[in-house]
Amino acid sequence: MKENKILGEKRRQLILEWLQTESAPLTGGELAARTNVSRQVIVQDISLLKARGEPILATSQGYVYMSDIEKKKNQVERLIACQHDPQKTREELYLIVDYGVTVKDVIIEHPVYGDLTASIMVNNRKEVDEFMDKIEKANASYLSELTDGVHLHTIMANSEQALDEVCLALKKAGFLMNEE
Repeated sequence: MKENKILGEKRRQLILEWLQTESAPLTGGELAARTNVSRQVIVQDISLLKARGEPILATSQGYVYMSDIEKKKNQVERLIACQHDPQKTREELYLIVDYGVTVKDVIIEHPVYGDLTASIMVNNRKEVDEFMDKIEKANASYLSELTDGVHLHTIMANSEQALDEVCLALKKAGFLMNEE
């Protein structure tokens, strides 16, 4: 016997509780299965929760609740400018995560829409591989293809030193854009 759908506000409250208590990201498919609704309903629920100010982040691994404690965990951030061909994306991401640095997002400046930001949230090679696999399976384009490979990343680490080291490595590898 098929279980009943969990409706409306009760479903959104459950989604919020699950996101707040889980340590790993939850996919739309997983949330849909738990509540017996479609993935599209979950996408709409997440949009409603975000509109209420809930700090939910959609990552390549699933949805994550970003509490103030998680945001502050002694993490420092830096915005870096990079340029490379799409075929070099995996190499760039590997280089960053191999230094213990998290790639939070990718940002491009679109001539019509302005800044476009996509969450990545990868911090190890396994997560990079999962992210890259999703792009390949979806036959999706990289945002940087709209800007001749020019893009920004917000990177996060436990220290400025780690960010300095990864920036030096990115520069040596030819990924970091030169300031001229």
